[in-house]
Amino acid sequence: MKITQIIAIAGSLMLTSTVSIADGKTGYEGKCAACHGFGVAGAPKLGDAAAWKDRIAQGNDTLYDNAINGFTGATGVMPPKGGFTALSDDEIKAIVDYMVSQSQ
Repeated sequence: MKITQIIAIAGSLMLTSTVSIADGKTGYEGKCAACHGFGVAGAPKLGDAAAWKDRIAQGNDTLYDNAINGFTGATGVMPPKGGFTALSDDEIKAIVDYMVSQSQ
C-alpha cells in the first residue's frame, strides 16, 4: 500500500469519526452510554435527575472540566474524556450538554 493511500484512509477515518459524533446525542450513544447508561464505576445514569442534581448545580464549567480532565470522587471515577481521548473538548461539551438536558 502506498503512503498516499494510507493518508487517504486515515483522513477518511478521522472525518467519519468527527461526523459520527457531531452532536451530543450521537456522541453519548456511541461513546458514553456504556457507563452512563448503566451506572458503571459510579457514573450518573442518563435521565436520573437525583444523581445529576448536585452535579448540575456546580455549573457547566465544572461539568466540562470533570468530563475533559477526569474526576475521582466519593461516588465514582470519570476518566479523562471517558477514555476517548481522541474526542475534542467541544465534542465532550456537546455530550455533556445533551446528558444534562436529559437529566434535569
